[in-house]
Order: sequence, then structure tokens, then C-alpha cells
Amino acid sequence: MRALIKKTAAVLLAAGAAVSGVLSSTLSASADWKRVSYVGDLNSDDKFTVADLVILTRYVLGADSLPDTGVYDMDGAYYLTGVRSEITSLGQEAIRSGVKYFQLADIDQDGVIDTFDLVAMRKIVIDPENAELIYRWYPTEEDPRYIDAPIYDLYGSMPSQGEGRMVVFSVEFPDLKFDYKASTDEVEQALFGEADTNSRKYPLESISAFYERSSKGAMHMSGKAYEYTAKLPISNYEGDIYHVKLIKEVLSAFDEQIDYSDYDADSDGIIDCIMFIVPSDAGDSDWWPTTGIFGDHRNTFYDGHGIGHIVVGNKNITAKNDYSGFVSTYSHELGHAMGLPDYYLYNVDDFQGMHGSGGFELMDDAIGDFGAASKLMLGWYKEGQVSVFDSTQGEQEFTLYNSETDDGSCVIIPRGTLADKYRSEFFIIEYTTLDNNNLRLKDYWWKSTGSGVRIYHVEATQNNNLTFPSWKYASGNDTETNYNKGIRFIRLVGEGDDTTDNLFRDGAVIDSRTSGFAWYGTDGSQSVDTGISLSVRKGEGDTYTIKVKAN
Repeated sequence: MRALIKKTAAVLLAAGAAVSGVLSSTLSASADWKRVSYVGDLNSDDKFTVADLVILTRYVLGADSLPDTGVYDMDGAYYLTGVRSEITSLGQEAIRSGVKYFQLADIDQDGVIDTFDLVAMRKIVIDPENAELIYRWYPTEEDPRYIDAPIYDLYGSMPSQGEGRMVVFSVEFPDLKFDYKASTDEVEQALFGEADTNSRKYPLESISAFYERSSKGAMHMSGKAYEYTAKLPISNYEGDIYHVKLIKEVLSAFDEQIDYSDYDADSDGIIDCIMFIVPSDAGDSDWWPTTGIFGDHRNTFYDGHGIGHIVVGNKNITAKNDYSGFVSTYSHELGHAMGLPDYYLYNVDDFQGMHGSGGFELMDDAIGDFGAASKLMLGWYKEGQVSVFDSTQGEQEFTLYNSETDDGSCVIIPRGTLADKYRSEFFIIEYTTLDNNNLRLKDYWWKSTGSGVRIYHVEATQNNNLTFPSWKYASGNDTETNYNKGIRFIRLVGEGDDTTDNLFRDGAVIDSRTSGFAWYGTDGSQSVDTGISLSVRKGEGDTYTIKVKAN
């Protein structure tokens, strides 16, 4: 009996392996085989006891009949011990193996219920571990996979999908200590703690929780924190924007204790990210929170792994259970570690890249959630949640779902043909709200904010240089952006000041008369008519509907 079942299981498992690629793209991870019974559980109490033996004994002696529920069709959604697909061809494999169906009372599965089954059942009653399990396939609604992350082949070292791992060092100096020295447990809680909607710090209860919500579960962050005191006074480490001396000292000091290869979650040979937190009194000149590629990355390796992005900053946990500012600041910095540029402007008095009620974005002023452009590049949409307007199809209607939920969606209006991995000019539209990761925006009562449709103007052309691929029109690329006055990686349609309401709501029309709704001209100005108009209306439930047409 066991030889037959094991043979059948092997056939089905082998067939299941052959089609695993099909299953992964069509079935939800929550759909699964669930145990529903045991062979021999004749009274359906989900146990294997003497009571079942009594039922079988009475049947074999001709004193009683068997329960009607005791037959399972092997060609259906059931199977004995093991895992199999509900695909019909795999059920046919079971038939070709000699098993058309099985009965709960046919313990030895020879097609006859007799005294041999009584003997087999007695053995199982003595040792229930020998009972064969019965599984049933419970499918759920289709769960589309995430889009590929367009940002992945740029210079970021922290993966934006799956798991990202980070090793963190709280560093003091002989002449400079933390005002409040957070324990490694507190640091790890602020970075990697579980989501907690009841926390008074929500949605900034931890970076990992913030990222999981923003990514719709596409990304999870983990890691470990350590403490270190530098060998020399802090002045010995200043004047080096890359902090090479301090970083090498700290990493070397822990080289015997830490296996740095553990922090390469995507197995690309590069440590995903390393963070160094220094006391706030270190000052902003050298220690303002910043992220970038390590200054000596070509020559520095630990445990056979190169160094990826480095985060260094003087933003501290200021008191026990007071780290919301810490979380928002380093959530922004880790956006760089994944490859996003700053959306704020460099070397100007008004550094905010985007203003008004729609201008809150984590990569701009480290306030609020990531916006649609960021989520698109990071691969934080699922298939079907990104729609692209096709001007050849006439007027098209799209539904926008709340961007702060797992259903959040976006619409892209490309300039001509949309380039591979979105490396071109386009508008991207979302319905933003004050829910979940944007909840804290309500605290900024002196600024215009709210919920509505938001439109970004993005120019995501890639710039390939000798060091690493990056964004051609990112802040700081002064010759490309004309010192922020020309083309920029991201702008907000309807730009204004902090009192401007530039979210679009029910009845709004966006066309050539709308500020910022134009393509870039050769001089970098937003001056080329899109030839497109949009209308906005509130949809059913938590949605907006937009109609887009080429004029």
C-alpha cells in the first residue's frame, strides 16, 4: 500500500515541479493544499482512534455500512500525503499509476475493504504517525505579481523588492557622546520593528513597517545594530565627505564578529547597505544625514563582498520611544540606497522641489509616503495597477484607487513611445490621501494638504557615466538641469507655494491652460503643448475616475 502511494506521490510531485512556473504566475501564495482528513478517519472527527476501528470492524463483519463521505476522487482536488496541483493532467497521472479514487476505509488501498484493512488500521491506532494524510486544494482569487523594478539596474545597492538587509553602527567618539544613548534593541526596533497600527508613532513606528506598507508588501527590511567607540577624537575624521577612514576602522573592528556576506540579500556580491549613526552634536557640516556609494568601493571588500551604499548621519533617537524623526529621516536616506535621487533642490534658499497640497513626498522633504513616481521605479505596483494612456485609442477612462492602500494604482501619459523601464518623459497620476503612511501630514496644519488626484511630470532618462548609471536630470546635475531651472527628474503639475491647493478633485479639467502640464522644450522649459486633456470626477467608494483624450 505504501509503495503504491509513494509511487503516486512521486509522479505527482515530479509533474508539479514541471509546471511550477505556471502555478507561480497564476495562483495566489495564499492558495494552498490544506489537510482535510486521514485515511481511516471514518467518523469524521479529524482523529484516528479506536472509534474508527470499531466502525471498520462492524463493516467487515457485515453488521453495519460505511459512512457515505468516505470516497475521494483522485482526479479531483484531493490527494494523499504530499503536494500536487489541481491541474487535470496531474490527476490523470494518478489514474495511470493505478489509483482512480480512494476510500477512507480502504487502508491498504488495494481496492477491497477486508480484514487486511483491519490489521493495517490496528497498526495505525498504535502509531498514528503512520496515518496517511488527505489534502485538498483551496484556490483563492488570483494575486498578480509585482512589476519588475525599473530601478534595479541603476546604482542602488539595496534591493527594492524582497528582503533588504542592513548592518548598523552607533558610533561615539572619545570626545563626543550621544545625549541619549539608545540601546541596540531600541535602534533595531526603530529600524526593523514589526508594524503596529496602535503605536502612537504610527505610521513611523519603524522603517521596515513603513516600507512594507508603502511597497504593498513587496519589500521587507531586516538587519542588526552594533555599538562602537572610535579610536580618535572626532576632528580626525572630518573633512572627508566619504568618511572612508571611519568606515574602514569600524568595519575592520567587527570583521571577526560579523559575516558581512549575511547582509547581501539579493546575492549580487555587494553588501546591501551599511548605516553609521553619530551623535547629533557632531554638527551638520560633515555629518548631516547623507547616502552614497562608498568612496573606496573599488578597493574595499569584507568576507568577499564589496561595499554598497553607505548611510552616515547625525539624526538620533532622542529619547526612549521617541524616534519618529529618526524613522522619517533614514527612510528618506534608504530611498537613495535603492537608487532614488533627491527630489528637493540643491544650493537654493527654497530647497523644496514640490510645493502645495500635492507636494509632500518622502524623497523631497522627508515627509509623507513615497509618491507614484517613486513606487513605479521601485516596483511597488502589481500587474494591472499601472495603466498607460494610448493616444491612438481615442478617449480612455481609468479608475484610480487610493495610493495608500494595497489597491493603489497609477496612470501614465507618455510623451510618444514610452521607453523601456520608463527611461523617458511622462506624466504619472495617482489618487493620494491622508491614510496610512500619509497620516502624519495632518499634523502640518499650517500647510495646504488633503486628498485628491496628483500629477507628476517625470523625466527619467538614464545618464551613463564612467562610475555608475544614474538619473540624467537629478538634482545636482547642474549642467543638465540648468541649475534646477530647466528639465528636472520630477516636478508637480500645478506647482505653487505651500498655500497652493494643487490636488485635482471632482470636476477638475487639466489641459494646456494648467500650470506645468506641458512637455519640455529644447531649452528645458515646460513649453510644448501635450495635445492632451484630462477630466477628473469622484468615483464610487474610495476612487477617482479620470478621462484622458488627445485633442
